Amino acid sequence: MKRISVDIGGTFTDCFFSWDDLYIESKALTTHHNLALGFNAALDNACKRAGLTREQVLKEVDSVRYATTLGTNALIEGKGPRVAAIVTHGFEDTIHISRSKGYGEGLDPIKQGDMADAERPEPIVPRNMVRSIRERIDTVGEVLVPLQKEDVREQVRELIGEGAEAIVVALVNSTENPEHEQLVLETILEEYPAHELGSLPVILSSQVSGRKGEYVRAKTAIIDAFLHAIMFNALNQLSSNLRNSGYEKPMLVVHNSGGMAQSNSTDALQTIHSGPIAGVGGAQHLSESTGIGDVVTMDMGGTSFDIGLVPEGGVKHYDFHPVIGRWLVCVPMIHLNTLGAGGGSIASFDRIHKSVKIGPESAGSDPGPACYDRGGLYPTVTDADLLLGYLDPDNYANGFIKLNPKRSSFVIEDQLCDELDLEVIEVAKIIKRTVDEQMAIGIEMELRSNGGVVEDFTMVAYGGNGPLHACGIANQAGISKILFPPFASVFSALGAGNMKPLHIHERSAYVVLYEPLSRNLFDEYDRFNGYVEELEKKGREDLIRQGYDPEKVEHGLELDMRYGNQRVTTSVALDINRIENVGDVLHVIRTFSDIYADRYGKGIEAPEAGVRVQTIRVASYIDGEVVRFDDLEYAGERTEPTPVSHRTAHFVGEDDPVETPVYDATALSEKYVVHGPAIITTESTTYLIERNWRIEPTPQGAVWLLKDKATQGGAKKQ
Repeated sequence: MKRISVDIGGTFTDCFFSWDDLYIESKALTTHHNLALGFNAALDNACKRAGLTREQVLKEVDSVRYATTLGTNALIEGKGPRVAAIVTHGFEDTIHISRSKGYGEGLDPIKQGDMADAERPEPIVPRNMVRSIRERIDTVGEVLVPLQKEDVREQVRELIGEGAEAIVVALVNSTENPEHEQLVLETILEEYPAHELGSLPVILSSQVSGRKGEYVRAKTAIIDAFLHAIMFNALNQLSSNLRNSGYEKPMLVVHNSGGMAQSNSTDALQTIHSGPIAGVGGAQHLSESTGIGDVVTMDMGGTSFDIGLVPEGGVKHYDFHPVIGRWLVCVPMIHLNTLGAGGGSIASFDRIHKSVKIGPESAGSDPGPACYDRGGLYPTVTDADLLLGYLDPDNYANGFIKLNPKRSSFVIEDQLCDELDLEVIEVAKIIKRTVDEQMAIGIEMELRSNGGVVEDFTMVAYGGNGPLHACGIANQAGISKILFPPFASVFSALGAGNMKPLHIHERSAYVVLYEPLSRNLFDEYDRFNGYVEELEKKGREDLIRQGYDPEKVEHGLELDMRYGNQRVTTSVALDINRIENVGDVLHVIRTFSDIYADRYGKGIEAPEAGVRVQTIRVASYIDGEVVRFDDLEYAGERTEPTPVSHRTAHFVGEDDPVETPVYDATALSEKYVVHGPAIITTESTTYLIERNWRIEPTPQGAVWLLKDKATQGGAKKQ
């Protein structure tokens, strides 16, 4: 396997390079003005270690995969084209009225409760950029009012005159019959052919989402259109860079559904959060390969802190209606909880609570934290970590970035010390404790809201700042067992390298598997199987279009199910793709009950209320090679390594500074155990082992961080 996978984050561009049995990790600062420059720097660094040139590597690798947060950042900044919408006559205000909760989507719970100050986000499509056409399709797909092409031409010409740069077509019930949306597209292409100047992207809501719900489906298509040109230009820039370096294969883009595809088979919306979700995919593969059971993932980078869940057995947690930015959308996206708490998160004074607030603003990579000495004017988490003695100013990011402690001290004193009436080191401790506490609360809430128990989960920590803050987070959350996976600092990039070519297609479907009033089981097998065959066909066509062998296409069936009229739906991954008889119906119901009980507690299943299917989803994919993970156990004897130096460090909860042993990467050999307090500095990250914790490395490079039994209290024993 020869493969390059890249995670382009807000601060760093991470690269995982696989060359047969050689695995190499590399980092470079993200270059936002031209993402290709950061990619080249990270790849050149990896090639240098392998003794190869970039051109030689790109000629021989089987694939290059990208995960990026570019779309997320563009949405936050509000920078995009002027988007217009064409809707069914009578539905002109649906997009702007939104839902009753539309004012609060994307806000924290405190702001959601502030009804007096409630304000809906600025719409992406202004009201004057909405046009309606006379047509109507009913709920079963029958045409009630035929569409007239001349009506479409008139509305489109008006929108072009208003400066439209992208058009969304979102007609009522188009998920049941997309005929009218296709006619609108056909009419626009007749007026403005794609090969001529003046052409513009047209996004059909029926192609973006197969779910019912006019507002959410329209908003999904609008965001996709808003990001379309940005993602097209960025990915085209990356693709051109590859071609100029001798890479002739199609570039692959990681999707937030947990798969990947060529850029010409990727919707812009599918790239949102794709980097962190690649890390969750890597954790799932690690869990399945090594049998470590239930996992909660912790990805702490320079800009954000992302939490994901990987239950034992691999049943994915999807967000069926995720909130992206300030808008509710309907795309199947792997569940992820993102907090604005990374190494570059800015620490500010909260005048209401008279305390330190962390994030969500970030210094990013340019100018970066104040200690980068590139013009940063605000204190960040990294500045606090440096002053507390955890980071080596001369050996940060393998020496590529020299840190200036004086700048860190200056900005903390200037921005926070007077307000808090404390010395610089005490303020730095508060920053460290606050960010750890904030992330621990996020993990606990995530587990509890999904029926998890903290003690049952192993925390898999990765990202550039994960090993630095894992002890503090675990202390706050009551976790006693942490695993830093192999290549932890670029683990999301590694996860991108394991992704399968995958397309997910879904449709809303009202299927009652058990009707409690009549006590009847579902028996319309042909109707159900017809839905599945239609979705499989779409997925197969997607993969064949990208050049994959149709004989290698596999399909997985998932159903969104609920008991009776419950609002909560549960994703159920099945081991069958058709329902042929009563036995299959009972098997589906039993599988749902087992998953429901495992997630929410044994005995609360309620089949007597009825069992319903809300959505049918088919994942079509191609299996391929993946990175091999070795066993995470080591039965040999362990000894204490010899430190390379000592450094004065300050720890939360300890009044006096501690003369702390410092180790280099050689301490991460399986023959060693390192007891805290200690610091281990590698070329890509820093491990901070606090008091009463110990590190036990494994042969492939994974590292266990375990709490000493005598200090665990009520935590689960090792």
